[in-house]
Amino acid sequence: MNGVNEVIPGGYLYLEGDRISEVGAWPADGSKEELASRADVLIDAGGKAVLPGLINGHTHLFQTYLRGVSDDLPLSQWLRQIIWPGALAMEEEDFYLAALVGCIENLKSGATYIMDHHYIHTHAGSDEGVLRAMAESGIRGQMARGGVDLSYEPRLSERIGDIFANTDALLDRWQGAASGRIGIAMGPLNLYGCSREFLEQSARYSERHGLITHIHVAETRDQIDNTMSRFGLRNLELVEAVGLLGSRTQVVHGIWLDDRELELLSDSGASVMHCPVSNMYLASGVARVPEMLERGINVALGTDGPGSNNCQDNLEVLKFAACLHKVNGMDSTLLPPMQVLELATKNGARAVGRGHDLGSLEAGRKADVVIVDLQKAHIAPVHRCSSALVYNANGNDVDTVIVDGRVVVERGRCTLVDEDEVLRRAQARVDRLRERLSAAYPVFGIVE
Repeated sequence: MNGVNEVIPGGYLYLEGDRISEVGAWPADGSKEELASRADVLIDAGGKAVLPGLINGHTHLFQTYLRGVSDDLPLSQWLRQIIWPGALAMEEEDFYLAALVGCIENLKSGATYIMDHHYIHTHAGSDEGVLRAMAESGIRGQMARGGVDLSYEPRLSERIGDIFANTDALLDRWQGAASGRIGIAMGPLNLYGCSREFLEQSARYSERHGLITHIHVAETRDQIDNTMSRFGLRNLELVEAVGLLGSRTQVVHGIWLDDRELELLSDSGASVMHCPVSNMYLASGVARVPEMLERGINVALGTDGPGSNNCQDNLEVLKFAACLHKVNGMDSTLLPPMQVLELATKNGARAVGRGHDLGSLEAGRKADVVIVDLQKAHIAPVHRCSSALVYNANGNDVDTVIVDGRVVVERGRCTLVDEDEVLRRAQARVDRLRERLSAAYPVFGIVE
């Protein structure tokens, strides 16, 4: 996929350092043989699709520890009974391992960039653990420093001054770390857990530091009721009123937005991070994505956290996104494959402020590349590459992933971390976590 979504059969991609140098159709006259002879590494992608790295626009990496504990719960119960107790029992090492598992899974399913919304700060080193995992895995991305100051869950509430002091420290240490792969964003968690004062200060802080603001908005109907009762404003009206709505704003979910709020979104240049699998899993609702796109609103895709997905398969999200809106709109023409791929690449890049150098295979852009094997029984024979990627492929079909010009997944295995050892350590610690929690929360002790 290049700037005009051109599919190039028998094409080639030449990378130099961390950039794409050339892309095009391989000539039959042998005029490019000298180029191949200069390459340090040659990758034969015959029978495979080469595409830009996918952008996972919203996740919570720590939740790899909590996936599958219990299903079939709405958002509020799921948070109170599963996520909060589990997260509060996690120790410093757990946040690092959980994030590393999540980074491995994201890379192996084609995501080269992640927006991790991290809002659990019960241990001083939890943020560092997440960022260290991102750096070590080789993935690109940002951690949105989440937080709440109201006591909707008292043990997660923080003082406003402490939130910004911690964000200052994270910016000093991690902004632009790992050769520019890692960044920090502002992430007030949601509107019902944050005071107006915190939201207003977050807007000023983000503006002062030039940061992206990443925030859950209108995920459920009762979240609309909350801001209406407190402020007389719908969710996005409040986001605008406190100064948070702008071109660097990422509205996560945005399911229950009305016409006026869609107009605000369009006028502001903000992006919507659409998480179709999570929205279905929690029965939160269906975002008005086709209408958003018609209005020119930038919509990107995300997996959401492993606790409400329950995986981080970025290719799987493509199929869910397409099918959800076809059946919801009773219109099979909605979200055709190439448009869905745009949501996961170009639109994602635009949402994270990297529309100039990510999301497309063009000379001069960053060398973030994914190679997907299409010669599989559940994919081949292939008629249209875009259709095969959206409706047939899954994370297990990812063969090679390149980030910043470095191969981080080769033949389906991560090259920078020992997957087997990471998973062994994570499982052992999760087993101990379940033992600690099962008395107070019996669901953590259920085996079925």
